[in-house]
Amino acid sequence: MSPYGDKRLQIFCGNASRQLAQDVCDHIGIPLGKSEVSTFSDGEVKVIINENVRGSDTFVIQSTCAPTNNNLMELLIMVDALRRASADRITAVVPFYGYARQDRKTRGREPITAKLVANLMVTAGVDRVLTIDLHANQIQGFFDIPVDHLTAVRLLAQYLKGKDVKDHVVVAPDAGAIPRARDMAELLNLPMAFIDKRRPEPNVAEVMNIVGKVGGRTCILLDDMIDTGGSLLSAVKALRKMGAKDVMACATHPVFSGSALENISQAKFLELVVTDTIPVDDRARPLVKVLSVAHLLGDAIVRIHEGRSISEMFR
Repeated sequence: MSPYGDKRLQIFCGNASRQLAQDVCDHIGIPLGKSEVSTFSDGEVKVIINENVRGSDTFVIQSTCAPTNNNLMELLIMVDALRRASADRITAVVPFYGYARQDRKTRGREPITAKLVANLMVTAGVDRVLTIDLHANQIQGFFDIPVDHLTAVRLLAQYLKGKDVKDHVVVAPDAGAIPRARDMAELLNLPMAFIDKRRPEPNVAEVMNIVGKVGGRTCILLDDMIDTGGSLLSAVKALRKMGAKDVMACATHPVFSGSALENISQAKFLELVVTDTIPVDDRARPLVKVLSVAHLLGDAIVRIHEGRSISEMFR
């Protein structure tokens, strides 16, 4: 038995993931912890935990999505409040880990924000992290505490298995997405291709070449996130130019910033499938199919609480 298995399991959330947290609690069968997360008149985050958490195994569900700085501070301050209230263990459940794109120095005088955020979380009092589809797998190594890194690829693949995909091909939109696309291709028993592209500047992608056969096939573009949608739009144009019959897209994190909705509309996807790691704006709902990660997170939380293996979930 885990040292936490006989302790109370309590789940709290910030404002970024309130609906997802409620869905997780409904799946597990426990009430969502009572807390108040608001702001003072000057914009500072104010947190009050309205339950006794002394000796509890606590989980805080909060994506660090837009407004990123506010949501990150909400997470850190909630963790600090729980630590000062004598919670036995605090697990930060971060479905979408923001500030992840600067995970290394590509030129002089650049920060490594993914590491900085990891340091902030540990300093605040996080004992463990549970997250989904990090932008780069090596971010796990930025923490000196346990990190459980889940993936939504199986969830997306399960949805696609309900469709006729025998003439499809899984396409990685860039080199970084190849491992994820390979996993999807194996799950669906499909061939794989990838797009060689370069980024002359942030949020701008230029397709250089397509490796693999896409002509006459329906392409399944798979990425970890959709931000402005510019990369996907460029990929769609290149794939159709190479003779692709149609294009659908799947992504874990619907960031949808800037001109994303315009680019997605212009891409005219056969279907666009995302998950609810980030709340989807009502304006985007008609353009996407949203799958819930509540069961995935709920099962992982119970396994962590009971000291059971997370990797067994993916066998």
